Amino acid sequence: MIRDWDDAYANRDHIPGADDFVRRWPEEAAAFRAALGERAELDLAYGEKPRQVMDLFRPEGQHLGLLVFVHGGYWRMFDKSNWSHFAEGALASGWAVAMPSYTLAPEARISQITQEVTAAVEAAAGLVQGPVRLAGHSAGGHLVTRLVCRDSCLSEDVLERLERVTSISGVHDLRPMLRLAMNADLRLDAAESRAESPVLREPLEDVRVMAWVGADERPEFVRQTTLLANIWTGLGAEMAQVKDAGRHHFDVIDGLREADSPLMQAVLG
Repeated sequence: MIRDWDDAYANRDHIPGADDFVRRWPEEAAAFRAALGERAELDLAYGEKPRQVMDLFRPEGQHLGLLVFVHGGYWRMFDKSNWSHFAEGALASGWAVAMPSYTLAPEARISQITQEVTAAVEAAAGLVQGPVRLAGHSAGGHLVTRLVCRDSCLSEDVLERLERVTSISGVHDLRPMLRLAMNADLRLDAAESRAESPVLREPLEDVRVMAWVGADERPEFVRQTTLLANIWTGLGAEMAQVKDAGRHHFDVIDGLREADSPLMQAVLG
């Protein structure tokens, strides 16, 4: 039985050197953008609000398709500029990568963030031809799976191009968030927590979904990943699940930097 729900979802408190990851990411991301030069198209607007912007990174040569990566941070931290270097593996594989920012809680509710990410995917798909892949980490994992529920607001054109979705350490049942102190920012109530939980909704047909999690993560993140895999499999989704041995919440995404990593192969297919 969980008695301390805040601790159950506290990643930094249980990962040695966690703050080093958070400090290092913006530096590595900035260096990566600088090295790409003109192949990095920055701050492309997909809406009118300040954070409704995205970066688009293009590979050398012909594009094979588009990957949209949605960042995490419990829907209330970070922006696109922290994650640019995690486009490395997809770019090396010939895929363009879009990374959107979105309005954070408490300014936006999670249902609003879902709509913003929908708009970002639509805008990115309008700039790059070919198949579309979605991937998200942590809160981003929630958002990309939310976009492939049956009530998705993605256009028919994008859904026809969308073949694979990968949730990396995602939170798929938002009801536990009601018990956390951070809900002062999220402002979830019982109705919204149910409405925005992918595990309480039916998945779209014909989309392959990968639920990926570090085997050394907090038990709640492993449970949340297994929950999605179990429930959506029972609803007819083409599901797969991986528990990545030796990985925790902050290094589980490192495989996105390697074209031939198991994670990158799962994301792109």
